[in-house]
Amino acid sequence: MKFKRATLLLCIASCFMGSAQAQSNNQAGKLIGDVTLSELIDYALHNKIEVKQADIDKAIGEREIASALSGWLPQINATGNIVHSMQLPTMFINGANIPLGQRNTSALTFQADQAIISPQLFQASRAAKFVRQQNDLNIESVRINTVVDVSKAYYDILTSEESLKIINENIIRLKRQQMEASSRYEVGLVDKIDAKRAQISLNNAFAQLKSTKESRDYKYDYLKMLLGMNTKEGLSLSFANQTLEQNILLDTTEILNFANRVEFKQTQTLKDIQKLNTQYQKWNFLPKLGAYANYALNYRNDSFGKLYNDNIPSSVVGLSLSLPIFTGTKRIQEIRKSELQEERIAWDLKNLENKISTEYAGAMASYRANMNEWRNSKENMQLSEEVYNTIKLQYDAGVKTYLELMTAETDLKTSQLNYLNALYAVLSSKLDIQKALGSVNTTN
Repeated sequence: MKFKRATLLLCIASCFMGSAQAQSNNQAGKLIGDVTLSELIDYALHNKIEVKQADIDKAIGEREIASALSGWLPQINATGNIVHSMQLPTMFINGANIPLGQRNTSALTFQADQAIISPQLFQASRAAKFVRQQNDLNIESVRINTVVDVSKAYYDILTSEESLKIINENIIRLKRQQMEASSRYEVGLVDKIDAKRAQISLNNAFAQLKSTKESRDYKYDYLKMLLGMNTKEGLSLSFANQTLEQNILLDTTEILNFANRVEFKQTQTLKDIQKLNTQYQKWNFLPKLGAYANYALNYRNDSFGKLYNDNIPSSVVGLSLSLPIFTGTKRIQEIRKSELQEERIAWDLKNLENKISTEYAGAMASYRANMNEWRNSKENMQLSEEVYNTIKLQYDAGVKTYLELMTAETDLKTSQLNYLNALYAVLSSKLDIQKALGSVNTTN
């Protein structure tokens, strides 16, 4: 009973520590300890540069919406002037020229305008919803690409790590074989050729190990770039409980729905915005109606020093109406142009449907081909292991030659690496299918 209770407490503590580490990774902006794929995706969705840029674009869009809608608020302006007349205008009255006005004048005017009917503001009000939708879809597109790219990079690194294990196991076998060949040569059982062949194979294995490590290091740098990290920062991945074969299965009967694709939604939103633009061009036949209020401070005096001694204020309120009657068919041409742009976007949607269908068909064909290749590689790997073990026993018994043993060992290593590459190809094509279906999960 005590053991069960202690085990339960240990499980709870480990879960709490894992949750705390994931939360620390997000809050501190750093990846601590051995990081799982889920933590990598979560980190990338918060820290990747393209994600941050998409968030900023959304914030910019909100400012643009607020700026456009601010036209519904009263627009208050102040203007001022000061004028000195070199010569006053005159009027001929009773046979004499009588000067009018005073030499120095000044005015300070405050005016408030309120739009009541405005086609431009009508459009801004209705377009706000579509602009927000477009910004949200842009963020969703970036998040989908982030999940797919990070997952592929993680599986690619995992494949390289497994390849390194295979090459190291191969080196251990080759070292043992080289020692056995040298020992047999020393006792006169074989000539020196077997030992030299063993050394050549060992040298090639070490060269392959170095190349694979260099490739693995680059893949880590590429993953850091996807995460928005500096390549000089450390990154340690966790591959615990990551059985690649458990992640390759996919429901191939799922029906393709174009509406699930973010690109389709983006184009559809563009079509809605274009429809609104067509409506705006029709609204231009409406009059523009606004209200205004005006208050002015007026100063005038022949003596500049006494200009501001007296104030003669004035104030007015009123309505302004503007009705364009004939604009040289400009409004009609703009309506026709906008309708043609709507038609063009409709063809863009049709073209996008064809592209998505082709993309899905290609991804599905690649997945099925890679699955066949994976099954074949898995069977070849198992057969190569059996062949190698059999020939090794026969070689130790003196039945088989060292060349046959080396051939079997090479076939085993090649089949193991081919199996890993085929497995990665299946995982990669599975992600391509999910992206084509629009079913990539971005809610980490």
